[in-house]
Amino acid sequence: MNKAVIGVAAILVVVAGAVGFWLGHQGDASKSSAAPAASVAAAAPAVAVEAVQVNRLAMPQGITAVGSLRSDESITLRPEVAGRISAIQFREGERVAKGAPLVKLDPSVTRAELQQAQANMTLAKAKYDRAIDLQGKGFISGQAKDEAENNLKVAEASLALAQAKLAKLSIEAPFSGIIGLRSVSVGDYVKEGADMVNLEAIDPLKVDFRVPEIYLSQIHVGQSLQMSLDAVPGKTYEGKVFAINPNQDTTLRPGMFARVRLLTRDAQEALVVPEQAIVPQGDEWFVYRIIDGKAQRARVEIGQRRGGKAEVLKGLRDGDIVITAGQLKIRDGVPVQVAAVQSAPAAPPNADAGVIAAPSAPPAPPKGDAVPAAPAKADAAAPVPKS
Repeated sequence: MNKAVIGVAAILVVVAGAVGFWLGHQGDASKSSAAPAASVAAAAPAVAVEAVQVNRLAMPQGITAVGSLRSDESITLRPEVAGRISAIQFREGERVAKGAPLVKLDPSVTRAELQQAQANMTLAKAKYDRAIDLQGKGFISGQAKDEAENNLKVAEASLALAQAKLAKLSIEAPFSGIIGLRSVSVGDYVKEGADMVNLEAIDPLKVDFRVPEIYLSQIHVGQSLQMSLDAVPGKTYEGKVFAINPNQDTTLRPGMFARVRLLTRDAQEALVVPEQAIVPQGDEWFVYRIIDGKAQRARVEIGQRRGGKAEVLKGLRDGDIVITAGQLKIRDGVPVQVAAVQSAPAAPPNADAGVIAAPSAPPAPPKGDAVPAAPAKADAAAPVPKS
């Protein structure tokens, strides 16, 4: 009995030893296989990416708006007295000087009234002079002298009225400008206040534009602005709030569609990166910096965007190298190989201003490990009450 037990125990010991030898062999094999895998991973080639160096650029803050050009002065010429047009003394579309005669009404009736008034005044003046002489000799009373003086004043007023009516028959330009298209012809009979032709002063010009009420506290008299027009591409005009600098040519005309960029803050140095370097994820924005040959993800805060550049408020330092292409192939800490590092180019001097406030939250990334590229730049302007 005891011998049988001892035999069974010996067999169990032999079996346990075999199992332990087998497990130990397997462990050594796994260790030996893991070591080459680690060495292979360490020797894996770096991911090729493109990068750019973060630098500082002047990015003045502004507000984008749209508006319409308006004449500095604009009137429609209308006669103050009724009459028949005897002469039109201008050509449509030409520039006229202040005081230039434009339209003349028939003066025959008014001239006759003027002659009558002159004759009445001459008679009244003679009676008044005679009354003064007789009153000095005591032949007439003071009342008779006062009546003669009053008649003289009435005659003088009638003469002045006739002269004013005659003067109003010749309509002159009240200011220098460009004459428009007339709506009357020679021989037309016009009444008081009838439209005849418009006159526009376009040097300087005014631009009527509207900005959101949220920017009301940032606007003040004398503030600088820049204006570009679709009708005159490639040219920018300078101006100030309520006063536009004079322009010497006639390429600007009232009614043209204008794009206005109101400068609310002087140019300040700001950290900028190309928009393609920004990687949105949820409600946050990231960029990949290159540190010691590896990609390091950094959370950033974005300010205004303009000319393909994005202002970085927080998260980067001057001189950092950020990846601009290849973000979809890398993760945080992955070795990278930079094809070329370039300094961020300067923004165009007259680039349209983008959204001034921080950009809205980007769309949620798609399922999986891939991270979507940065959204395209979008300009915005909202019309509100006139500033």
